[in-house]
Amino acid sequence: MVQHIQENGVEFEACLVAQCDALIDALNRRKAQLLARVNKEHEHKLKVVRDQISHCTVKLRQTTGLMEYCLEVIKENDPSGFLQISDALIRRVHMTEGQWGKGTLTPRMTSDFDLTLDSGPLLQTIHQLDFVQMKVPAAPMLQLEECCTQNNSATLSWKQPPLSTIVVDGYILELDDGNGGPFREVYVGTETICTVDGLHFNSTYKSRVKAFNASGVGQYSKTLIMQTSEIAWFTFDPASAHPDIILSNDNLTVTCNSYDDRVVMGNSAFSRGVHYWEMTIDRYDNHPDPAFGIARGDVLKDVMLGKDDKAWAMYVDNNRSWFMHNNSHTNRTDGGISKGTTIGVLLDFSRGILIFLINDEQQGPVAFEGLEGVYYPAISINRNVQVTLHTGLPIPDFYTPGEADPTGSVC
Repeated sequence: MVQHIQENGVEFEACLVAQCDALIDALNRRKAQLLARVNKEHEHKLKVVRDQISHCTVKLRQTTGLMEYCLEVIKENDPSGFLQISDALIRRVHMTEGQWGKGTLTPRMTSDFDLTLDSGPLLQTIHQLDFVQMKVPAAPMLQLEECCTQNNSATLSWKQPPLSTIVVDGYILELDDGNGGPFREVYVGTETICTVDGLHFNSTYKSRVKAFNASGVGQYSKTLIMQTSEIAWFTFDPASAHPDIILSNDNLTVTCNSYDDRVVMGNSAFSRGVHYWEMTIDRYDNHPDPAFGIARGDVLKDVMLGKDDKAWAMYVDNNRSWFMHNNSHTNRTDGGISKGTTIGVLLDFSRGILIFLINDEQQGPVAFEGLEGVYYPAISINRNVQVTLHTGLPIPDFYTPGEADPTGSVC
């Protein structure tokens, strides 16, 4: 370490001298340029004055000649000759006198040099000349003991290496798409911990982080591989619910204070994998038609689920059920609900299908096919129904993801 410090000190001093010498050379070059401007102004002033002197000298000669001629005329003894030219001479004398009075002798150039060297900012800059950080930051270290996944969220934490003294202005966190795709930026800022929500369930994500400062961007940290939950745990989302919706039991139980159908969605979205959740009918009065299914984030909240093109649902009464999407009703199926009934929803993105169950038995055929994108669990109810949500459930035994015909293996 002593040897390295000595070698680095000598090298650093040499660099510092070279930098200062370069500044001095630049100042000398600028000095020469400014002196050239002063000399140019000096020559210009002299030229203007010399031109004026030459002009006055010529004028003086002409005036002296006129005066000498006038004196000679006055000495002339012939009065008639004098009278013939006297008026012309008088006019010439007056004209010459007037020309001298029009500023011929007024200097056309000042002797002062109207140039002021503005050295204040440069002096201030020289006084502020100091050492700054010119190295990019070292690669951050991921703190594995604080990195974790929960449901479809990932939390990552990092820090700078212990011996690093390089200034860090911020960090850039990158994740891939959970399927071996390219990395993308998910966070840029000064914090050293970040939680990324809305990831795919049952997916493996690669993550890395790098630091940056005014000198540039440093190297990436080591890549950390994180696995999101295979099974989804979620609750109903108060933020997305219609105002008439009433939530309780840690947002797992839902009812409504209106006789009209109102929509509430789950707080997790799905776009990949196979997911299954159930809802228990806690209260069922006066034969309402609750609807269960999935929806886009911008689904209508004040109509029955499935009335618009943003939801795919099964609505059911005490005797039968229907599938509904974009207000189109299909596949009427016998078998209704009552207090204590369990509704199951199975969403399989590997095949793009949605299946409904009542009391552990599939209700009708495959409800919807060709599903792709991002969907939220959703239901619509009125004040005559109360439902409790159950999540984190395994896939029903009868169903194997990827089977050609799941209806053929219903128990």
